Amino acid sequence: MNPYVIRGIKYYPTVVNVGDEFSGNASWYGPDFHGKLTSNGETYNMYDMTAAHKTLPMNTIVKVTNKKNGLSTVVRINDRGPFIATRIIDLSNTAARKIDMIDDGTAPVTIKILGFHSKEQKQVPLQEELKDVPQDQQIANFALQIASFSRFEGALLTQQKYDNIDGYKTIIKDMQTQNGRMFKVWLKGFRSEQEARDYKSLGNFKDSFIVRED
Repeated sequence: MNPYVIRGIKYYPTVVNVGDEFSGNASWYGPDFHGKLTSNGETYNMYDMTAAHKTLPMNTIVKVTNKKNGLSTVVRINDRGPFIATRIIDLSNTAARKIDMIDDGTAPVTIKILGFHSKEQKQVPLQEELKDVPQDQQIANFALQIASFSRFEGALLTQQKYDNIDGYKTIIKDMQTQNGRMFKVWLKGFRSEQEARDYKSLGNFKDSFIVRED
């Protein structure tokens, strides 16, 4: 869940749990994007039950309810957007038809988090299968070592300076090395090795490298 920039605005994927709800306006996208790649590398199919969201984790399963008519549908997030401040989700053509918003183009909706699928599970689960999908997201044990000190005071100052940077947390690891006792500052909260690599590539920490905590 690496941060990304669109039109000069930086977006940070959000940690969510089953049951969380959000409200806003939905829009839909169809023929102009049909057959093109989505943000997670899939090919967009306007007939699939999918949607684009700016910050929800990829493969999040959500229930979208049209506030105007009470109709609802279940979709899987596989793309980023819509990049319009007044809208929170972009539904596939078929999903939009399910809640009768094609003609209007947009509709006020509520979004409810139902669960999370793996990358390999592309189909939206059936109602009876929802109880079997993960109820939260597991934080991977990947971290970025951003500094190392022989004195604790230096590590503490660095930890305090960078704690919560871009939504990540800092910790100090007290380690015995061949060069003696060292205090290493790690940036934690990455959900995959790829996310850690993406963040490292931003160049915020010149000599940083990826580590994994047992």
